[in-house]
Amino acid sequence: MKDRLFILSQYLLPHHLLSRLIGCAAECRVSWFKNRLIGWFAKQYQVNMREAQIEDLSAFAHFNDFFTRALKEHARPLDSTPGAVLCPADGAVSQLGKIEQGRVFQAKGHSFSVIELLGGDSARAGAFMGGDFATIYLSPKDYHRVHMPLAGTLREMVYVPGRLFSVNQTTAENVPELFARNERVVCLFDTERGPMAVVLVGAMIVASIETVWAGLITPPKRALKTFKYDEAARAPISLEKGAELGRFKLGSTAIVLFGPEQVQWTEGLAANSSVQMGQCLASPSA
Repeated sequence: MKDRLFILSQYLLPHHLLSRLIGCAAECRVSWFKNRLIGWFAKQYQVNMREAQIEDLSAFAHFNDFFTRALKEHARPLDSTPGAVLCPADGAVSQLGKIEQGRVFQAKGHSFSVIELLGGDSARAGAFMGGDFATIYLSPKDYHRVHMPLAGTLREMVYVPGRLFSVNQTTAENVPELFARNERVVCLFDTERGPMAVVLVGAMIVASIETVWAGLITPPKRALKTFKYDEAARAPISLEKGAELGRFKLGSTAIVLFGPEQVQWTEGLAANSSVQMGQCLASPSA
């Protein structure tokens, strides 16, 4: 009954209004308010500040400054195995595996369309049909910057409007096509393993998503918008393996897609496996 009421509330709540209001609070610079909020959050979720560049909770300008905190230089060593595909973020594996019949497994009884995930363009999604996916969930206590699994050159970014359902095990098991319904930013790269998509998925109270090349993704209208990165439109952008790609202001989920027979997920990784940015997520397919 509790889960049913929670899911019902997800459909009834004004997702975007609630998220924007919380976003305003997260940018508040009033000392007593932001210090109390940051202190409560750090204690509630047992945030490890020893690995942060700034350990003093009161030194952050506002809550979002704390939430998107940088880590110390060697806090996340990058796996040096030749060809290793790095985990893009701290968190836990929600699911990983094969993209079958154009669909990505979400949870028992649920999957979602790759075409819809990537913005409804079948040509864009074609490179990933029969390929592999990994979904990484970032919990509140985690480091909330997302990094490059491989070196790559950005060729397209797509803002896809949508709802902002909460993202957790309960919603994954009960909200059909969850990740293809929520607001998201799709980043498409050319890499040594062929096309790679990194999809930053929003969620309830996720105030915004940023990328390092475009800053805050806030289209004036919540409408599908595509940004090309080529010589004709915008200069191509290349990022090294392990470089920061983007960040969540209040966090959610990153989904990584590869084409068929390009990667092999690291043995032992499965749903609910804890992961850290920089560890080996996959190796080149034999």
